[in-house]
Amino acid sequence: MKKITSFLFSVCLSSFVFAQTPSFDIVPLGVYGGGLEGNLSAYLIGEHNANEFICFDAGTVGSGIKKAVENKTFTTTEADVLQNYIKGYFITHGHLDHNSGLIINSPSDAKKPIYGFDFVIDIYKDHYFINSTWINFANDGQTPILNKYQYHYLTAKKPVALQNTKLTATPFVLDHVKPYKSSAALIADANQNYVLYLSDTGADRLEKSEQLKNLWQYVAPLIKNKQLKAILIEVSFPNAQPEHLLFGHLTPNLLQEELASLAQFTGKKALKNLNVIITHIKPEGDNEAVIQQELLAKNPYHVHYIFPKQGEKISL
Repeated sequence: MKKITSFLFSVCLSSFVFAQTPSFDIVPLGVYGGGLEGNLSAYLIGEHNANEFICFDAGTVGSGIKKAVENKTFTTTEADVLQNYIKGYFITHGHLDHNSGLIINSPSDAKKPIYGFDFVIDIYKDHYFINSTWINFANDGQTPILNKYQYHYLTAKKPVALQNTKLTATPFVLDHVKPYKSSAALIADANQNYVLYLSDTGADRLEKSEQLKNLWQYVAPLIKNKQLKAILIEVSFPNAQPEHLLFGHLTPNLLQEELASLAQFTGKKALKNLNVIITHIKPEGDNEAVIQQELLAKNPYHVHYIFPKQGEKISL
């Protein structure tokens, strides 16, 4: 295990070396899918060196900013990052490991938008921003209305301009144990460079759907044209996890199934060296090391796996 850990550490370090002219900065505020409340899914994505980010999911916010400041990723105060660097939130679904950081930090935050499908915003209006659990910091729902956050309802495959940035996002619906939904965002900069962020999702085969297939078909031309800089996608469990106990998540083998589906639209060669950032690992036991080992041991499409670390910037 010591040799495996050393090898994986070197892989993680090499994962942060990219092209000389990056388009995007990604700062993970939290990388895990539960288990560690101080390190849950939240990714700042913005144009390179602009310090104008949208936070995609918000399971951990304050602790992640603190870690980023300690790592010198940001050379300003934690309050400045929260209030001024984060220009808004794109929330993919209602589970607490993707939302608790936004809620807890709302009293200290500044006025900004929350982007989400109706199945996300309804949860905020009915369960989170209400008097019995917190208070309504948003612009709609239970009174009193504090109007700090403004809800922006998303429509599938309809691009939306992300306020106070030069980015746009095209949202997609994902299946996360039917009938429950999650979502993805195809983020574009002004120069037609892209990053694809997927939140929690089951594989098409297990969900008996074509949500991922349709997404792969949509982004395939961007991959073939070398415009897609990275895919952020979850792998929550090792391959040993029984499929009936995945609850709408992926394993390394299931990710390979989905890459095979993607390759049908791109061709196998187009996937070589594609940056694939692995998110939402469940950190129980040695899951993290096992998942990394399984991904690296079976990589038929020769994608470039990246294992993000909390507070460490990825530029690509």
